[in-house]
Amino acid sequence: MGRVNSDDAQSNDTISLDQLVEWLHQFSNLVNQNKGYLTELDSAIGDADHGSNMSRGMTAVLDQLPSGGPADAMFKKVGMTLVSSVGGASGPLYGTFFMRLAPALGSSDAVPAASLASALRAGLDGVVSRGKAELGDKTMVDAMGPAVDAIEKSLSAGESLAEATRAGADAARGGREATIPLVARKGRASYLGERSKGHQDPGATSTTYLFEALAASLDGV
Repeated sequence: MGRVNSDDAQSNDTISLDQLVEWLHQFSNLVNQNKGYLTELDSAIGDADHGSNMSRGMTAVLDQLPSGGPADAMFKKVGMTLVSSVGGASGPLYGTFFMRLAPALGSSDAVPAASLASALRAGLDGVVSRGKAELGDKTMVDAMGPAVDAIEKSLSAGESLAEATRAGADAARGGREATIPLVARKGRASYLGERSKGHQDPGATSTTYLFEALAASLDGV
């Protein structure tokens, strides 16, 4: 997996604090719009609570969102809120993602593309470390890993941050679809063994919403 440095990314390409806040709003909207679908997916291979847990968590995030920056403090708060308000494995994993992401964003009102890419990589590394999951285990990592890789690759090729995040969303969707034929090796779904085949992973699905929301925040939609 590659990493992006400031020489690879466009130096004047940034994401603003307002866009980072919009990312959270977009993610919350997608989670709430698809709460029933996430629960349906989780009822097949999990505890049937992923939709309600994520909806409750993102509602709490927006309710407790600071009125202003800096970005690092804001996303540390997001992570802590998710850990304390979301049940099951999702709270600690998403909470870890945002808490690891926070320091790399820094305290500026405009985060450079390379810093965002580094932050996303740090978030992914935190999820992998916390959940002990790898690509192919049928978890959120199967969407998050390809998404972060695609963003780094796009930025390294000189594409804009908006283009890179769209590539990340596309890669997340591909990773989500790739979980369907997999046998789960982690989490509640792993108890089902071969019976977990043929089902889309709910964590990879909500993670796809995370990267779709990021792309949308940069597209201004």
